[in-house]
Amino acid sequence: MALPQAEGEAVQHHFQAGWGARDAWSVAGREFSQIRHHPGELVGALVVPAVMVVLFGYDFGSAIAVPEGGDYREYLIPGLFAMNAVTGVIASALMISKDVAEGVMDRFRSLPMARSAIPSGRTVADLVVGAVTTAMMAGMGLLVGWRAHHGLAATLAAFGLILLVRFAVSWIGVTVGLSISPETADAFIPLIFPVSALSNSFVPTDGMPAWLRLVADWNPASALVAACRDLFGNPGASVPQDAWPLQHPIAAVLLWSVAILAVFVPLATRQHQRIGR
Repeated sequence: MALPQAEGEAVQHHFQAGWGARDAWSVAGREFSQIRHHPGELVGALVVPAVMVVLFGYDFGSAIAVPEGGDYREYLIPGLFAMNAVTGVIASALMISKDVAEGVMDRFRSLPMARSAIPSGRTVADLVVGAVTTAMMAGMGLLVGWRAHHGLAATLAAFGLILLVRFAVSWIGVTVGLSISPETADAFIPLIFPVSALSNSFVPTDGMPAWLRLVADWNPASALVAACRDLFGNPGASVPQDAWPLQHPIAAVLLWSVAILAVFVPLATRQHQRIGR
């Protein structure tokens, strides 16, 4: 007995979605395998935050006044979490541009797999790597005196926002990586660090010139840092702010993430489909 057309289409859509999810996980598994054979990439992801902890936390920390007082390292660690989330765009751009240049993308396209699996698998792999590096950074933070003071639920919510931003910006990296060469992707790296640095990650923004403070306050990284300080109960969370994203940082992070995904998921998928035509 034949299924009604609408029901048949629903079953087919469900089957295709399951097929695409399995293919995406297979692509992600390939990325995990590469990391397992080249663990230096994972270690490298922690080098810059570790240097920042030492440089800012122990060298400059005594010279930087924390709003309303408090320990500077507790003020700093949420900024490093945000930096780790935002700079995830670099890994996605580098890896996928390398795959395009080496013909890996062409080999994938010759296989009977969902076309969305490659960008989806890359972003899923980056999300897992981001979770691992964030956990390692949290451990490092605990060693230098950082603590989460508002309980388990708020702590998990903060880490959830960090990973949401990491997942969202990885789609930017996939879009960029599908559009440029590995050499150009290398040149793209220095452009990312100002995004995390020009924020409230390391210093309060109230000492910046008015125009620069406006940019910093509306930087998505600043909203993420403010949300984490609020949820973790770290210094600087209760300081009055003028910019809407810092007055409502959790809502701002959610809106920024949804907007990025709404724009770059279709762009990345469309760009991937154009390769090899």
